[in-house]
Amino acid sequence: MADHYFAAATHKLWLALCVATNSSAWLSTAVLVTNMRNFPLSRGTVAGILKGYGGISAAVFTEIYSTLLHNSSSKLLMFLALGIPFLCFIVMYFVRPCTPALGEDSSEHAHFLFTQGALIVLGLYVLTTTILNHIFHFSALISNTFLVIMVVLLMAPFAIPIKMTFHRLRVSKPEMNHQLVESSDSVIQEDSADKTEPLLKSSSSAAALGSFRENVEASEVAMLLAEGEGAVKKRRRPKRGEDFRFTEALIKADFWLLFFVYFVGVGSGVTVLNNLAQIGSAQGVHDTTILLSLFSFCNFVGRLGGGIVSEHFVRSKTIPRTIWMTCTQVMMIIIYLLFASSFDGIVYAAIALLGICYGVQFSIMIPTVSELFGLKHFGLFYNFMSLGNPLGAFLFSGLLAGYVYDTEAAKQQVPNLLSSSSISCSGPNCFRLTFLVLAGACGFGSILSVVLTMRIRPVYEMLYAGGSFRLPQASIH
Repeated sequence: MADHYFAAATHKLWLALCVATNSSAWLSTAVLVTNMRNFPLSRGTVAGILKGYGGISAAVFTEIYSTLLHNSSSKLLMFLALGIPFLCFIVMYFVRPCTPALGEDSSEHAHFLFTQGALIVLGLYVLTTTILNHIFHFSALISNTFLVIMVVLLMAPFAIPIKMTFHRLRVSKPEMNHQLVESSDSVIQEDSADKTEPLLKSSSSAAALGSFRENVEASEVAMLLAEGEGAVKKRRRPKRGEDFRFTEALIKADFWLLFFVYFVGVGSGVTVLNNLAQIGSAQGVHDTTILLSLFSFCNFVGRLGGGIVSEHFVRSKTIPRTIWMTCTQVMMIIIYLLFASSFDGIVYAAIALLGICYGVQFSIMIPTVSELFGLKHFGLFYNFMSLGNPLGAFLFSGLLAGYVYDTEAAKQQVPNLLSSSSISCSGPNCFRLTFLVLAGACGFGSILSVVLTMRIRPVYEMLYAGGSFRLPQASIH
């Protein structure tokens, strides 16, 4: 009977996790696609900000869980089940496509800087309060005060649309009065012109418009007939930087190079994240929650910083964004070798650097996909690339790390305790082979990243030749 209830609970948990992860993908797709199309000239900045908020969200929910919900799992599930849909229904009317700016806008740049600054302050604040609360165990009043301040910092970007709304109202009033005067003068002039030249201009324009439509229709019919007879070739395949269909991108080497580079970067990083508690215990760290908080914060730094740094250098030096994937994966090789060697005192530093490198992969992949293959089908490209994360977790974490850990743990157990359901492993051998394989995978990914960077360098020189993104006409929606 107990086994039956356990199996039923496991199936329910599996279904809940399946629904939750799928809903997360839908939310991130809607937000990313909308904002990438609304701000096509600042794609790296937008990706860094959005992924930065996603990276810091776990720490925010942890604060809510511990302070507001008093570490109650049932209350947390109720909060997520009711709070998130309620919030989505409120803001869904504001997340919509807008006409993108076709040139540099100083106010837009200032708004991005404000949002980045607010996000940095929020990350530092959450990290500081988490550490202080862990050390001093503050009272409920102080913890609630910290939570209120955190919510205020989280809502700080709302100051931008509020400011723009009030500023627009102030500016529009004198402009409306001026436009009314001008419109009245123009009406008087039009009336006088109509008296002197009745129907002359309107009839000529109507005739010109009719002939134009007839010519367009005739030319379209002629083009279709010519294509059918083979006299005119059909639509050419898009070039890199233009809008691709998914089937057209699948036959491009750049598409698969970017996918495998991203797969290696996030797949190896998520392996460490999924096994962080076991890695810390094997390395002699007793409180692994500090490692998780450190990794989460540095992941947030990597996501935000990757977008900012890549946007700066792609505009100033036309350096492809993928060069930063190369640099971070080379650094990940060193980090994994340090883990495998098990030097004393390197766990915290290695986890921090790995969190940064892991976060950079996200904020680089997103704008790179849109710049190489366009924004028209960006949602499909982004979600296909995102398969690298679960695929890497399955191969590197589920198959490799799990097998190596269980094998080493079984070797360390006393023979009569092998039947125990809870076995643990301690020492450097628990993950040494795993880290060596991850280092080799990142070495292969670094080579692919160098090849990709050299291939797409001319594309970025074309797109950012004038120091800012030159938007292709096919990408304007």
